[in-house]
Amino acid sequence: MALQTVISFSVLSLVMLILARGSHAGENAIYWGQNGNEGTLEETCATGNYEFVNIAFLASFGNGQPPMINLAGHCDPYTNGCTGLSSDIKSCQAQGVKVMLSIGGGAGAVLDGIDFDIEGGTNQHWDDLAKYLSGYSKKGKKVYLTAAPQCPFPDALVGGALKTGLFDYVWIQFYNNPPCQYTSGNVGNLEDAWKTWTSDIPAAKFFLGLPAAPDAAGSGFIPVDDLKSTVLPFIKGSAKYGGVMLWSKYYDDKTGYSSSIKSNV
Repeated sequence: MALQTVISFSVLSLVMLILARGSHAGENAIYWGQNGNEGTLEETCATGNYEFVNIAFLASFGNGQPPMINLAGHCDPYTNGCTGLSSDIKSCQAQGVKVMLSIGGGAGAVLDGIDFDIEGGTNQHWDDLAKYLSGYSKKGKKVYLTAAPQCPFPDALVGGALKTGLFDYVWIQFYNNPPCQYTSGNVGNLEDAWKTWTSDIPAAKFFLGLPAAPDAAGSGFIPVDDLKSTVLPFIKGSAKYGGVMLWSKYYDDKTGYSSSIKSNV
């Protein structure tokens, strides 16, 4: 199938970005947009707890259908109610926070990049999309590409795209995946998976993806003390260590997880 039939030009208009700044090491990433009670995007960035915010999600796109964002109560895209995000995005960027649009799972502002959180559908053409988007970097503006694969290696849907070497940040989901996630007293499976991902995928930095609260996922939550004493000392030994990704802002508000770990990340 031709790439043009898979990717709507309207989607591409959303992904232009400005060159962002900052260190890659020891940073926090968060997903925002799937609960109307988690505060605004601007408020999320103003906490100072995050260096990356993934706007979740652009759930509908491609195959000739108009792109449609789903922000679960924050705004209504059917009435152009999400255009107010423009000022929030600019506010975040003014604070040095990179703002990504997560596709899978606007207008008037320029995003910092695109996040591939593909949890259903086909495994075809994601490499084509990554190559197409990365082409904008050659035009003078850096396009950051990120992805949130499942920790079983390789990821069944975006594994091929990640092999292109075009992704800057990969936040691996070490939750809802018992074979490779942390369980109380057993960090071996997580360590093995981390070593595989960081050695076999040519990305710049890797993040440990975790639920921010026990009820944020079916399994995989790591208590703060365990993360600090057992998990972080190991993964921070990797030259490709980037930090921690959390799902999601709503659950982080409930537990304060990001603020509890920030000085250790």
